[in-house]
Amino acid sequence: MGEVMSSAERFGHREHVKLTWLAVRRCGTDAAVELISDGIQRTARYAGVPQKYNATVSRAWVELTAYHMAEAPGEGFDELLERNPGLMDKRLLTRFYHSRTLASPAARQGWVEPDLHASPA
Repeated sequence: MGEVMSSAERFGHREHVKLTWLAVRRCGTDAAVELISDGIQRTARYAGVPQKYNATVSRAWVELTAYHMAEAPGEGFDELLERNPGLMDKRLLTRFYHSRTLASPAARQGWVEPDLHASPA
C-alpha cells in the first residue's frame, strides 16, 4: 500500500489496479485474491460500510489483471495499462456480468461465474 500511495494523492481506481498488479506480481494470483479481498473487507468494515465488499468483484479484478499480466510477463504497470486500457474502465466487469448479478447477495458473499460473456481469465 505504501508503494502505491507514494505517488498518489488519493486511492482511486488506478491505485486499486496497481495494488492488484503488485499483489499478483509478488504473491501469485491465488494469494493475491485472498490478500486483496481481505484488505478490501477490512477497509469496508473500518469505514462502517461492510456491505460494500463484493467477493465476485474482488476476485474478478485480480483474475483479469493476472490474465493480462501473463500475456507479457515482466512488464511494468504503465506498460500493462498501455496494452490493456480496459483495465482503467471501472465498468469493465459489466462486459461479463449483468449489473444485477454483481449486485446480488450471492456475488457479494462468494464467487459467481460471469453471466453475459465468459471472462478471458
